[in-house]
Formats: sequence, C-alpha cells, structure tokens
Amino acid sequence: MRAMIVKEFRQLRRDRRTLAMMIVMPVLLLVVLGYAASFDVSSVPVAVAGPGAAAAARALPAPLKLAARSGADGQAAQAWARGQLRDGHAAVAIVTGAGQPLVYIDGSQLFSAQAAERALVGQRAGTPSGGTSTTALVTGARAQILYNPGLKTSAIMIPGLAGVILVFVGTVITSLGVVRERQAGTLEQLAVMPLRPADVFLGKIVPYFAVALADLVIVLTIGVAVFGVPFRGSVAVFGLGALLFVFVTLGLGVLISSVSQTQGQAIQLAVMTLLPQVLLSGLIFPLTSIVAGVRWIAYLLPLTYFTEISRGVMLRAEPIGALWSPFVYLALLGTAVTGLAIWRFRAFLAPGRAG
Repeated sequence: MRAMIVKEFRQLRRDRRTLAMMIVMPVLLLVVLGYAASFDVSSVPVAVAGPGAAAAARALPAPLKLAARSGADGQAAQAWARGQLRDGHAAVAIVTGAGQPLVYIDGSQLFSAQAAERALVGQRAGTPSGGTSTTALVTGARAQILYNPGLKTSAIMIPGLAGVILVFVGTVITSLGVVRERQAGTLEQLAVMPLRPADVFLGKIVPYFAVALADLVIVLTIGVAVFGVPFRGSVAVFGLGALLFVFVTLGLGVLISSVSQTQGQAIQLAVMTLLPQVLLSGLIFPLTSIVAGVRWIAYLLPLTYFTEISRGVMLRAEPIGALWSPFVYLALLGTAVTGLAIWRFRAFLAPGRAG
C-alpha cells in the first residue's frame, strides 16, 4: 500500500495540469463566489424626463442614480423614457408633468427592478387588466414594469441559458472531438494532405457549428412554448449575435484541443473556461454587484455579450444600433480566438508537412 501511495504521488506530480486543476479550481471558486455571489444592486441607472426632471433627479433615493435627463414633455417624454429602457441605457425611467408622475421599470433587469421597487414602492396597489404590474409609489407616482411584468426568473434565465448550452457544445464537445482524433492518430494524417491550417480549422468546426445552432433552436422553442418567454425582437439580429457567439465558442474549443494531449486535459481546461462564464457573465449575478477587481474578467468572456444580446432582443426588442457594443466585442473575440486556434494548428501541422 505504501508503494501504491508513493506511486500515485509521483504520477500526480508529473501530471502538472491535473495538479494545477486541483489547486486552482477551489481558489477560483472561492474568489468568484466570494466576490460575485451577491444579488445586491449597488446602483440602478435612472432616466428622468419632463418639466420637473431636475427636481426629480435630485430627489432620487439610493441606489437609484441619474443616467440621463430630458426636458421633453407629454408623449415625447414618455417615448424618450421608454426608448431609454428599451436600449438598455437605464433600468428605471421617470416621467414628470402636470399630472401624476409616471415611472417605468425594466423588468428584464430583474435585480435592478427589484431594487428599484424597494426604493420607490410603498405598497402593492394591484395589477391592471393590461397585464402591466402597477404599484403605488412613495412619491405618489404610479409605476409600470415593462418587458417582464411578472418579474419571472425564467424570462431572464432562459435567454442566458441558451448561451450556456452553446458554450457547452462549442467548447467542451468540440475540444473532446478534436482531441479524440488526435489520440487516435487520424489528426496527424491531415498533416500530409494538401490542406491549409484554416481549412482544417473550418472543416473541424462546421459539424459542431450545425449542432450548436440546432440546439439553440430547440432551447428557444421550448423556452417560448413551454415557459412563455417572449421573443419580441428581430430574429435576424438575434441570429447574427448567435452566429458570432458560436464562432467564438467553437474557436475556443479548437484552441483548447490544440494544447491538450488527452481528453481529460481538454475537459479540465474546458471546465475552467466554462465556470467563469456561468458565474461572471451576468447570467446569475448582476454585473453591478461584482466588485471591480473581479468584474473586469466578465468583459473578457463571450457569454457576457451574448447574454446582453439575447435578453435585449428577446425581452426588449432592442435594435442592432443599440447593441453595437456587444456585437463589436464578440467580433473582436472571435477574431482573436480564431487566429490563435489557426496558429496553433499551423504549428501542429508543420512537422508533418516537413516530413
């Protein structure tokens, strides 16, 4: 038994990646959950419009913070306020005027909406026949919760879970498939064929690309038909965001496979890339609740931007002009990851070509 224990310690010492996984993963979980596992919202962006916008902005209770202000009045003020919520510039919009003040709350930002209710709402006044939740405010105004009137968790989770499934297929399954061929020796045969590294890369990801898109359609169909999640926006805008996101995740999967010798190593690296995306992308915990020292990691993760696109398109019908930022970042991430994956394949295929 002593000999077996010594042998296992030696084997574990030689397997540097497994040893690093055993040490890094608990530390990563501790840091991420310690700093990110919070549903508290420290700041809720507010847009204010109308003749009394300045006074209303000064009277905002914590955690509401002024994000934009307009002097428009009447229907123009209401249209501007709704536009601020639709485009994601604010989570709450207040319209002042001669009559009773009106407050719009973006229900697609669940935790911000709940924080806004706690700050503004005195008591529940009932729900009108139109399906919009109405509340009695301390200020005497009346609020309408838009896009997710019932504040349902499924409405904000399913658009993000679609991205998690794409990450799983694109990163985990793709990396395992490529490493399996590498262990079987069939990948080396490509080195003696007249194929460019870019051809090999595209040839590997196209089947997984098709499977990932099929999974996306299935998840969205179930979410809309079974869970009642709305799809208010453009299918074309959503599809473009999904294509960019799948391209990034597939490139990441191929990149992981290019630095992994076994399927076990591929799984370890894939999990280490999957876990931060689930915890830090805003899918579960709001980004505003994550401390700045950890929050910067979220802006390096593709799921952060796809979650913003999917929720914006499905729940708020955001146009592509309001979502240019996540689209640009996904394109940049896709270019960087794909370039690295092709470079790694070029380095892998070079010895075979030389021979």
